Amino acid sequence: MRKLPPLNSLRAFEAAARHGSFTAAAKELFVTVTAVSHQIRQLEELVDKKLFERSGRAVVLTEAGAAFYPRLRDGFDQLAEAFAQVSGEKEGDVVAVSMTKVFAERWLMPRLDRFHSAFPDVVVNVHASENVVDLRAESIDLAIRYGPVDLAAKPTILLRDVYLAVAASSISNSERQPVIDDYRKRPLLAYKWKNPAFLCPTWSTWLAETPHELDGDFKISWFSEETLALHAAERGLGPLLTSNVLVDEKLRDGTLRRVEGPILPGYAYRLIEGPSFGKKKSAVRFADWLKEEAVTFARSIPHPMNAPSP
Repeated sequence: MRKLPPLNSLRAFEAAARHGSFTAAAKELFVTVTAVSHQIRQLEELVDKKLFERSGRAVVLTEAGAAFYPRLRDGFDQLAEAFAQVSGEKEGDVVAVSMTKVFAERWLMPRLDRFHSAFPDVVVNVHASENVVDLRAESIDLAIRYGPVDLAAKPTILLRDVYLAVAASSISNSERQPVIDDYRKRPLLAYKWKNPAFLCPTWSTWLAETPHELDGDFKISWFSEETLALHAAERGLGPLLTSNVLVDEKLRDGTLRRVEGPILPGYAYRLIEGPSFGKKKSAVRFADWLKEEAVTFARSIPHPMNAPSP
């Protein structure tokens, strides 16, 4: 006969360890924080070891807790998988994907209906966040992450982007390609990058490679969110230096026009597989579809830097 602790204590411990918080664990389990604390204290008494240390508002695993957690987590994963196989539940028809908000809005959403048309039985849950989420903790099957090109990660690259200056057609010269001096009476638009470690393309770099009048400096209007800067550009507030991946649709439909000037190198969108990826046909189908869409997109762009890795 197996000697097992109470299941509620195990569930409380696993949730608290995964979230690093008793409060978040309580919210997930629909119980009070006091109940979570009680269950974990009961488990600590059974093993005669302390499993958590408090660190401000968060909790961190002790050495004993850190040794216990991976095995318990994997055991719960196996139980869930076994239950899904026996019960025939429909989780296999759902795929959860994580990406930044602006990529979800600007690149995925205009294409997502094509996936639904091809696979009407698969439900796509989109988790849009600027934070790098824990794929296991959030039950994410796939993530699209943006950052420097890592040659070691070449097979995972969906797209590489470049940075262009664009401006709304409503404030641009309609008889020729716009130049930056056309917008002297307007501010240059820019946004704050969430990851300060990235050496983001800047207006200073772009202007240094572009002929323009030297009388008077351009003013810059800053936005805390990339998507706000994009909306501001589309509404004619001023020109914006941005990723061609994010403005391709608006360049094609004429909402935006490219401003004459250099093309600056950008970064890469990489496809990351979550722990459950290989076990779900829906996740594999969605990943294959994403790769096909990325290849089609890259081939339609005239700039060679956009070509995805073979």
